[in-house]
Amino acid sequence: MIPAETPIALGADHAGIGLKATLRAALEAAGHPVQDFGTHGPESVDYPDFAAAVCAAVAEGTVRFGVLVCGTGIGISIAANRHPDIRCALVHDATGARLTRQHNDANVLALGARMIGAEVALDALNVFLTTPYEGGRHDRRVLKLSPGWSPSR
Repeated sequence: MIPAETPIALGADHAGIGLKATLRAALEAAGHPVQDFGTHGPESVDYPDFAAAVCAAVAEGTVRFGVLVCGTGIGISIAANRHPDIRCALVHDATGARLTRQHNDANVLALGARMIGAEVALDALNVFLTTPYEGGRHDRRVLKLSPGWSPSR
């Protein structure tokens, strides 16, 4: 993973804390600053709260990307995509991570801790962070998703 000056935001519910910890360790080992919005314990919590915190940081520009983890990744990605400046993609492998960056300029990655293992998640995260947006024919589609958007390239 190529380190960035702008931090990466992390958030997870109780089902995702283990995978979030693994992702955080890998990001920090690669030199990425991390803002961890929780949760930090096994007590049951509501994933929309953590999605909202991460998405606010992405929308404000205080972080470059967000990474969200829940049991399946489904609920937390739905919660994230309620925010108008967010293009969150639930991915299950590196191919999905690559394509969502290339075609959708996704700014938040969602992962399901009960759906994929740590190695696959780490591969997907690395690809997500290092793949540039392609632009071109995708611009008009992304503008329909996020009307105030400008390419991050």
